[in-house]
Amino acid sequence: MGISAQARLALGWLLLTGITLFAWWMGSSHGPGPLRPDPAVAAGAIAITVVKVRVIIMEFMDARHAPRRLRYLTDSFLALFVIAMLATYRFA
Repeated sequence: MGISAQARLALGWLLLTGITLFAWWMGSSHGPGPLRPDPAVAAGAIAITVVKVRVIIMEFMDARHAPRRLRYLTDSFLALFVIAMLATYRFA
């Protein structure tokens, strides 16, 4: 017996809210001085973004019940997004 669709959406919403608050806290802890690039914070922000996008795609766009190819396609897109973002951060 699984959880209902409403409960799954509520849990997804709570997860997204918690992740958003964590990302806000992580970004607000840089202090009053000038901003300095921090690779760990950048990688953390990218990871948080990927988790949030995957939850949104699977739960709110209902890709969980989509054909396997579509799920693989969305996951592949996210993997390429991570690679592109890390490469952009590293080489820009």
